[in-house]
Amino acid sequence: MILASQALVTQPVPIFFIVLVIILLAPLLLNRLKIPHIIGMIVAGVIIGPYGFNVLSADSSFAIFGQVGLLYLMFLAGLEIDMYHLRLNLRRGLLFGLLTLFVPLALGVVTSLWVLNLGWTTSLLLGAMYASHTLISYPVAARFGITKAPEVLVAVVGTIIAVVGALLVLASAVNTGDDDGPGSMLWLLGRMAVWTVAVLYLFPRMTRWFFKAYSDRVTQYVFVMAMVFLGAWTAQMIGLEAVLGAFVAGLVLNRYVPAASPLMSSIEFVGNALFIPYFLISVGMMINLRVLLDGSTLLVAALMLAVALFTKWLPAYITQKVYHYSAAGRRVMFGLTAAHTAVALAVVTLGFNMGLLDEVVLNATIAVILFTCALAPVVTAAGAPKLKISMLSDDDIIRHTRVNNTLISVANPLTAPGLVDLGVLMRNDRGRHSFYALHVRNENTTQARALASISLDTARRAASAANVELKEIDRFDLNTVTGILNTAAERDITEIIIGMHRRTTVIDSFFGGKIEQLLRSTNRMVIIARCYIPLNTVTRIVVSVPRGAQYETGFSRWVRALARITRQLGCRIIFCCHEDVQPLIRGVIYHENYGIRCEFRTVTSHDEMILLSGRVLDDDLFVVISARSNSVSYTDEVTEMPGLLQRSFSRNNLLVIYPEQFGEGEEVTSFVDPMATDISAAPSPWLTFMRNLTRNLRHRRKK
Repeated sequence: MILASQALVTQPVPIFFIVLVIILLAPLLLNRLKIPHIIGMIVAGVIIGPYGFNVLSADSSFAIFGQVGLLYLMFLAGLEIDMYHLRLNLRRGLLFGLLTLFVPLALGVVTSLWVLNLGWTTSLLLGAMYASHTLISYPVAARFGITKAPEVLVAVVGTIIAVVGALLVLASAVNTGDDDGPGSMLWLLGRMAVWTVAVLYLFPRMTRWFFKAYSDRVTQYVFVMAMVFLGAWTAQMIGLEAVLGAFVAGLVLNRYVPAASPLMSSIEFVGNALFIPYFLISVGMMINLRVLLDGSTLLVAALMLAVALFTKWLPAYITQKVYHYSAAGRRVMFGLTAAHTAVALAVVTLGFNMGLLDEVVLNATIAVILFTCALAPVVTAAGAPKLKISMLSDDDIIRHTRVNNTLISVANPLTAPGLVDLGVLMRNDRGRHSFYALHVRNENTTQARALASISLDTARRAASAANVELKEIDRFDLNTVTGILNTAAERDITEIIIGMHRRTTVIDSFFGGKIEQLLRSTNRMVIIARCYIPLNTVTRIVVSVPRGAQYETGFSRWVRALARITRQLGCRIIFCCHEDVQPLIRGVIYHENYGIRCEFRTVTSHDEMILLSGRVLDDDLFVVISARSNSVSYTDEVTEMPGLLQRSFSRNNLLVIYPEQFGEGEEVTSFVDPMATDISAAPSPWLTFMRNLTRNLRHRRKK
């Protein structure tokens, strides 16, 4: 297959330089022509490859990096899937998967037998080639932000079914001549079942342990890559394709790599910048244009291409009609499943080495690969914008106009990364969200300025690792509380994140004097955080909600914040609250369409909350929704909450949230002193009377 002549460039340094130039220029040039840059990578591989101008040879470096890029592509496809929505669309994906497996398989076998006059074994091989496909245009869907669309998730489920089915057909075709053909198939299914159970059981536990023990992002990235290739290697060992192992590894590790995390940014950056382009270039280098121009090859390639495209378009069309998807959704499903690369190459290469396929069919298959790889991104890019627009309802457009300004108080560089990670997980991706890191110092010494610089720089680096812009504020003020209050007023802050106070003396309060003063002096939402483990290793979020919390002004804001954290972590959230609050929490979550797994436990008394302490595990995140003393939901139980947290939850990961009060932008004032902001220190009799009156009216109405 490879030309015998020497390539023009053989030294490693210029080879790598040429590849980098292609990776750099292909997107820049083709974006002007509105052509997906994936096509440019493949065409560039044809031009510089051994069948083009022979600038570079398809040596072992391209074989290695190309294989790594393919595995990386499949791993990213599994990693970026929204598992909750995947389960919701599993039934529809099953129908599409069976259609996109058996329709190409059946029509491929028929055309191979009766048109190309091939044997049964060869026809089965080509049928497996038609049935399989690769999500080569998935980056296009990710770029348009439609990876959570039902059509995309259905295509992903269909890919899993089609790839597994094609590999089983391949194994059946290879073992056709053996006496123990059915036995070999059963043995393969048994090995695959054992391998799947082992991966689903071992990989999550190994990942959770490693992420708890090592927080360095470089170390975590290397560990994730090792797990991906371990999954690919073990899949090869049992007779499956490595791409299936990489895809399953992505699904398993999906839970521990949040979409907004720095680790996810690193994984996407390395893959999209190097490995995946290498794979696309290596695909182009395998194409022999001279053989494709031969008349017999062109005829066979035209027939195979027609079968390949029609048998992938028909399942998308049927699924669209059955589930009433739009035409744009059908185009996206077809575009995602039209490309044939990995399994198709494995099938025809195996058939060629076994003498079942000749060079004409082999080169015709490569022509099909080239055309489908070029067509799939174009079709996906044509349907993605319309599908994205159809996903945006009127409520979504309103939510995109929301503005969130989060202030993160960083007192020292040790706690800064954890607080920034919490803020990033709460990021509102449906509107504008700005982040500010604040360090307040009441001294102007060199040591104080150095501590501020180090703390803010640590916070900035933590945010930049997650591709989040963080504005640094070094403030010289009277004290920490005054600095936070003045900054919040100047920047129109909507929520404040601060680390939990550590008690230094026996008589010291649980929150400390600074936080208590802050709570009395601002009406914004305040989040007090204490986490002993990385947030991406949290298994559940348990939320304690006081009775009457739905009457607070900031009720929906903290519900949305917790929903965003839950969606990023992919875990369950359990609300422990009175039955009056449950419908309203559920309404906010479903109205905002967050798509998270939420459960409710009815809690009616303070004693039940004490019993809850034995059910909150070390891997859980315990969230307490508290209340200020002048709020409607403030009760005697809220007063006792700090003591309960100190006694029973001292070793748990903890968030204490004080919801926003009195609406956005209203100042807390007093009739005695219009400039005062500390009226919550002693609630007025009028506020106490109104609070008790409201509570009594609700109680009588229930009776």
